[in-house]
Amino acid sequence: MVFRYVLIALFLFSACNSSHDEEELNDKPDDNPVEEPERTGLDRVNLPDGFMISEFAEVENARSLALSPSGVVYVGNRQGNKVYAVKDSDGDGKADKKYTIAEGLNSPNGVAFMEGDLYVAEISRVLKFNNIEAKLDNPGDYEVVYDDYPTDGHHGWKYIAFGPDGKLYVPVGAPCNICKSEDPVYASITRINPDGTGMEIVAEGVRNTVGFDWHPETKNLWFTDNGRDMMGDNIPPCELNRVTQKGQHFGYPYCHGGDIADPEFGSERHCNEFKKPVWNFAAHTAPLGMKFYTGTMFPEDYKGDIIVAQHGSWNRSSKIGYRLMRVKVEGSAATKAEVFADGWLNDRAQEAWGRPVDVLQIADGSLLVSDDKAGKIYRITYEK
Repeated sequence: MVFRYVLIALFLFSACNSSHDEEELNDKPDDNPVEEPERTGLDRVNLPDGFMISEFAEVENARSLALSPSGVVYVGNRQGNKVYAVKDSDGDGKADKKYTIAEGLNSPNGVAFMEGDLYVAEISRVLKFNNIEAKLDNPGDYEVVYDDYPTDGHHGWKYIAFGPDGKLYVPVGAPCNICKSEDPVYASITRINPDGTGMEIVAEGVRNTVGFDWHPETKNLWFTDNGRDMMGDNIPPCELNRVTQKGQHFGYPYCHGGDIADPEFGSERHCNEFKKPVWNFAAHTAPLGMKFYTGTMFPEDYKGDIIVAQHGSWNRSSKIGYRLMRVKVEGSAATKAEVFADGWLNDRAQEAWGRPVDVLQIADGSLLVSDDKAGKIYRITYEK
């Protein structure tokens, strides 16, 4: 009996030592480790499974995008002075024609298309190119539709779009980081008739929106807004807002993110007086262009959600943004935000090779994304 117990003990001791030795062997470093090749080009962009990204067009300082029914994509320009048009005429998913519509303009960031005419927003004016697609090679002179917006360069560049009411919506940014202006047109969203008449303020307290869209069912206007600077790395948040009636005030310069009183102006009014954001993004991410997805190419659960381009921080101790976000929308509420595409920022090196600006859904349901740093327009597609 004793002999049998001794044999069992020796067996267990041997098994334990054998297992321990195997663990030590497996923990030894590989003498010839296989290094993953460094990703380059658009391979650096991370997307959910099934999504792909490709280059659609090369356009210097590509900013706001607008689409005509015939498939021409118009491209605004902030740092330069030109407006472009590009077209995929052979249907291969890449633009093969490029036109210079205008040059010598004052930061023509905003573009919009309505009933055959191209509208372009400079800092203080809105221009119209009549019957543009009949003369893309030689657009000729433009018509000045409206020329009474402020001339301030600070937040003066504009995103424009036609609403369901047939009016052209034109924002006017605050002429500063944080200030209170006597002229109510500052820090607002306005709208005008297509002929330039009837200018009125739709929303107030909007520091600087460079992107908006209308809910496909309720037709409410939703817009991004860039939070103020110089309050630290993590406050105040950038915002996603919803206009439910004309004249609503969204807090600037008194309140940020719905409940953060401004250190300079917050004592003058209470945050409860203002319309709160439907979603707060991280501070300094700089959300710009946004679109409700209504196509059929992406998976069904993307329908009705918002894709937002985050241009990225410029004054944060560590960079943030430089990506596309997906905001889940249920009814009239934003319920969740998650990264849809990133990789334009190298976190380790703290260097960005691209900065998304605007997003545009085209006829086949794919999504175009402009990048003013790389001077590109990308196309994002999905295959099951």
